[in-house]
Formats: sequence, C-alpha cells, structure tokens
Amino acid sequence: MTNAIAGFFQNMGISDELVVFIVSMLPVVELRGAIPLGFLMNMDPWQLFALTVIGNILPVPFIILCARPIVNFFLRTKLLRPVGNWMENKVRKNAHKLGKYELWGLFIFVAIPLPGTGAWTGALLAALMDLRLKTSVPAILLGVVTAGVIMVFGSTIVKFLIGIF
Repeated sequence: MTNAIAGFFQNMGISDELVVFIVSMLPVVELRGAIPLGFLMNMDPWQLFALTVIGNILPVPFIILCARPIVNFFLRTKLLRPVGNWMENKVRKNAHKLGKYELWGLFIFVAIPLPGTGAWTGALLAALMDLRLKTSVPAILLGVVTAGVIMVFGSTIVKFLIGIF
C-alpha cells in the first residue's frame, strides 16, 4: 500500500523527501510506513527520521481540536449518530487501558509501532478523553519520536540483513 501511495506522488514529479513527508502525515500509514519507504528510496536515515517525525506530528493538534466537535456533531445528527455512539463507546471501552496513567499511557500507546497505534489514534483518544492540548501533544510527540527511533533502527537492521544475502 505504501509503495502505491509513493508511486502516485512520484508520478506527479514530487521529490522523495516530500513523498515521505506526505506519507508520514497519512492516517494508518503514518511514520511506521514512511520510514521503511524512505529506506527503500535510499534516503539518509537522519533526514528520514526528521521528515517523518515532523510530518507525523503535524496533524495532531488539529485532530485534538476538531475530533470532539465532530463527534458531538455526529451525535446530534440522526444519520451519523450511530458512528458517534460507536466512537464514544470505543473510547470508553478502551480508556481504562490508559487508566490513571493517562499521559504515560498515551505516550506508550503511540510509541509502540504496531498497526492501530500511532499519532492519529493517540490524538483521537486524547480528544475523546478530553485531555488538554498542552499536555497531550508533548506525550504524543514523545511517542512519535520513540516510534521513529524504533522504526529507523529496525529498518536499518532489516536493510543490513537483506544486504548480506
């Protein structure tokens, strides 16, 4: 999927750096997909790390600020109410996992580079749990940086192992 996205942007004449930056901003793919993509493009790991962290964190404040009003709109709209209720119930059901360690839990949730975790989901959780912007953004940023470090080192090891064969 990541290669298809990159191919789409590259066919438009966009530089590899901008492709990686844009891919890191996308939900689901985020930094976890952008870093291996950058390694496939033979980008410098430090430049790749910086581009993907910045790209991944950029939408976070907007998600935190807009998610609650959007969900509230869904809840007031007959057609979208089931979606709003589903989102509310999902957060309520999973909020206990963060428990009393809200910000540390948010950091760890974002830092673990697994599918379904990341800056977008962390920002949605923060918004729907009514966490403050000034405390949740630093926790998410630290999580993104940690996930970036894990992904760069992991991708470096995979690239090295592939180079052996």
